[in-house]
Amino acid sequence: MSKTSSPIGPIKVLYNLPQVTIRTRSVSEMDNNVYLITSKTTGAQVLIDAADEPDAIMELIESATVDTPCDLDLVSVITTHQHWDHIRALPEIVERTQVPTSAGTPDAAAIYEETGIRAKVELHHGDKAQFPGIELDVIGLRGHTPGSVALVYVPNGDEPTIIFSGDSLFPGGVGNTWDDAERFNSLLTDVTERIFARYDDDTVILPGHGGSTVLGAERPHLDEWRARGW
Repeated sequence: MSKTSSPIGPIKVLYNLPQVTIRTRSVSEMDNNVYLITSKTTGAQVLIDAADEPDAIMELIESATVDTPCDLDLVSVITTHQHWDHIRALPEIVERTQVPTSAGTPDAAAIYEETGIRAKVELHHGDKAQFPGIELDVIGLRGHTPGSVALVYVPNGDEPTIIFSGDSLFPGGVGNTWDDAERFNSLLTDVTERIFARYDDDTVILPGHGGSTVLGAERPHLDEWRARGW
């Protein structure tokens, strides 16, 4: 068992939907959100960002036993981007579960160099990540890193649209681009065209750190974000 080295938050059920549950847990001194989608009808699970504290992540995975009568089956770990704070637990989670991994193509090589874990699937903007009982649309968001991806839970019926945005979109602005005007313009343009122009105001944004928001709360501020440059 790994030794606890950083703050670990409680397991939270964010959404108990007709087809899936979405659970989360905060790990690390950087308050990284680890997300888990579990299909109620198949037991398939998708983990988003194995950030830190593998024992805590395994507890998160196992906590979904109550969500489905099916045997749990972790079918994928998807990494939203290459930064170290989002991949520290990836090698151990893969070692324990033998789960295949996915990441955005431009970031996959950097993740492999850092962790030794090669993505089985490299994701591109417009891809569909399909698993038993779970379907995610892939949005490429260039700027925070070259291969950052957001993942859109495709709703069934009256379920909400939910976007796991990694570190590319937060309440109050886009992700860090380190005062690089070209990277900032790239990220804000992608976020504007690929998220705000496509999805409704009630779309939920679940970021890589901190609390959630909805597009309607952020949409009025897009021009303000561009003007301030971050």
